[in-house]
Amino acid sequence: MKVSVNWLRDYLPIALPASQLAEKISRTAVEIEGQYQPKGNMKKVVIAKVLSVVPHPDSDHMVITQLDAGEDEPIQVVTGAPNVAEGQTVILAKHGSVIGDNKKIRKGKLRGEVSNGMLAALQELGFEDKVAPKDFEEGIWVFNDVDAADLKPGEDALTVLGLDDDVLETGITPNRADLFSMNGTAWEVAAILSEEPTLPNFELTETAEQTSDLISATAPAELATKYAVRVVKNVTVKDSPLWLQRRLWTMGIRPISNIVDITNYMLLMYGQPMHAFDLNALPEPEVHVRRAHDKEMIRTLDGVTREAAAEDIVIASGDEALMFAGVMGGETTEVTRETTDIVLEGAIFEPKSIRHTARDQNLHSEASMRFERGVNVEDTFTALDHAAALVAELAGGQVTAGRVVAQDYAYEAPVVDVSVDRVNHVLGTNITTAEISAIFDRLFFDYEENNGVFSVTIPARRWDITIEADLIEEIARLYGFDNLPATLPTGETTPGKLTPKQQLIRDSRHALEGLGLNQAISYVLTTPEKANRFKLHDGEPIQLDYPMSQDRQQTRSSLLTGLLDDVAYNVARKQTDVALYEQGRVFVSDGDLTKQPAEIEHIAGVLSGNVTERTWAQKAQAADFYMLKGIVERLLKNYDFVEPIHFVANTVREDMHPGRTADIYVGNTLIGFVGQIHPTTAKVYRINETFAFELDLDAIIALPKNQGRYEVISRYPAVSRDLAILVNRDVPASRIEEAIQQAGGKHLHDIVTFDVYTGENVPSDMKSIAFGLTFINAEQTMLDDETNQTVDRIASALAEQFGAEIR
Repeated sequence: MKVSVNWLRDYLPIALPASQLAEKISRTAVEIEGQYQPKGNMKKVVIAKVLSVVPHPDSDHMVITQLDAGEDEPIQVVTGAPNVAEGQTVILAKHGSVIGDNKKIRKGKLRGEVSNGMLAALQELGFEDKVAPKDFEEGIWVFNDVDAADLKPGEDALTVLGLDDDVLETGITPNRADLFSMNGTAWEVAAILSEEPTLPNFELTETAEQTSDLISATAPAELATKYAVRVVKNVTVKDSPLWLQRRLWTMGIRPISNIVDITNYMLLMYGQPMHAFDLNALPEPEVHVRRAHDKEMIRTLDGVTREAAAEDIVIASGDEALMFAGVMGGETTEVTRETTDIVLEGAIFEPKSIRHTARDQNLHSEASMRFERGVNVEDTFTALDHAAALVAELAGGQVTAGRVVAQDYAYEAPVVDVSVDRVNHVLGTNITTAEISAIFDRLFFDYEENNGVFSVTIPARRWDITIEADLIEEIARLYGFDNLPATLPTGETTPGKLTPKQQLIRDSRHALEGLGLNQAISYVLTTPEKANRFKLHDGEPIQLDYPMSQDRQQTRSSLLTGLLDDVAYNVARKQTDVALYEQGRVFVSDGDLTKQPAEIEHIAGVLSGNVTERTWAQKAQAADFYMLKGIVERLLKNYDFVEPIHFVANTVREDMHPGRTADIYVGNTLIGFVGQIHPTTAKVYRINETFAFELDLDAIIALPKNQGRYEVISRYPAVSRDLAILVNRDVPASRIEEAIQQAGGKHLHDIVTFDVYTGENVPSDMKSIAFGLTFINAEQTMLDDETNQTVDRIASALAEQFGAEIR
């Protein structure tokens, strides 16, 4: 929230520079995210009165003005402002001035006529369009007659407009919603500076006419814990006086009209959102709070027709829904310049429904933000009365007698106990009873103290305090966090280390990075279409009740959907060579919404484009199935499973190429898959030929593994043998390698498949596979007879298991 220091000085005698005040607030209450003066480095911008306006002799859209700027002679300025007129009080950026965006104004000639400055609009002084009043978007700023009467030509316009004010931007945490108001901020700063705030007061004069004779109101307690309305008749809707507009735009709110500005002023002062209806535009002389009818249509003040949901709270009159309660008003009862009688509404609405409406309609307003976090229940009707008094003062209206109260309740202040011993035990301090009493006095909390135990009555303005720990926090921050003693932790210390699961996950990431893949981090949430792709587990993704967007509705069942989005992002930007991996969790539900979904650790990777670049010595190497399979095999070999790893062709895995996809098993346990993304799926993502794998790390962690041990490098030479066999085409090479490993004995050190042949001299249903076998005996040199016997044993095993023929 933006906080005006000048406004804050209406409550407190603040002598500190704004920077020191900001530091005290930041060290005691909430973070200060920014501090600035709106005027920046602007200078030489003054108030001027237009003495005359004559057409430019050489232009049909510019005029020549003579201005009284408090100097001995009038200043001539040529301008194209469409709304300039004689007698106006305006803003003049003189020769040598600096205005918004560090723009320097110099004298010069426009179409041959001397111009000694520029007449300025608020936007040219750095005002954003969303803050500058609408009436002056197409022309210069003109002060109204009432405000102009108090201004003198030559006076500093930056001061008049409040641009020399110091503005603090506070980063308010959810528990300190009381700081969403100037009153709440004043109480907080008063406690910090040990001062007593002077809260605003007002006088409300009512006519004899009863409000209840003009309008009725109803509100169920489950939708609005407080609800009341007032009526002000015979108002004149016009621009607000400068002091009110200045306060609004300093706080980041655009002035609209005196009625609307007063409701926004109450929002900033009390933190109490309010709304004004045109009484004569109501379908019936009554308002009531109710749930919206399903698909009920409401045209809001931003000119958009919106469809309400059954969970929304609306304000209705007769059968017509007028507005989304606590979020945004409706266009049909909007206060306009023709409005004469208004209804002011003050309420506290049910927070969850307000939050639902704001998210569902994407209408996050200043009002909804406060209703969601809470407002001071004792200020609701006070703000309503204050607003009515201001309408009478600034719009010349007559306030009818009494409020029409549809719902109300009496605030019962909770009493929270805390002891001096408990405070010192938690904070590690030696704070005395007198010091704690002084802190509660600074906070203006009523309390009773008995033998070191404080019974503190919590005022309505601090609804965040409910338990003992909250009071201890209040004591700690006003005592000063810097004054708390620094101590080392006590107790037995243990060396920190990763759990086996954490170590395996970290080693997996490092292995893939060493193999040339870069880490990616994707969103956990995705679309319903993508959420069901590449699934490894039974179950369904989780649907969010309030998704942040249409693209983030369900939890992912696979990491590959996010990685393919990353590939598509790169390809769209002409980065076609992509090698990525991601490690994270997928979420699967068994359909029982009373239980937490399963969170399963996965790791996945993708290759697309070239894996090596073209150089003078070699051609570029494109990614293919075997390249990615080799990466996966290297990763799996690091785990050192007890059971063998084998790949089984899968022709039915959805979204994967039916002829280039294999499931990965360790023993009989499915741990993942590897293959090419189906061309149809690749076309949906608008990516080139892409290869991918995904592994279930939780399944991998659960599988038995060999204990790593050091093997002494043999001093004796290795013996190599080649073995070529004919075998049926349908027999996977991996199964043959497993059989060779089992029959080869303890001295078989390595197996390499170096040739696969089909074609001439080989039957059409057969294939020739050649393996390179390496034998090592760590204790002695292997003899030829021993090696030959082992090779014969392997050949016999292959013939028996697969009907293999030795070539």
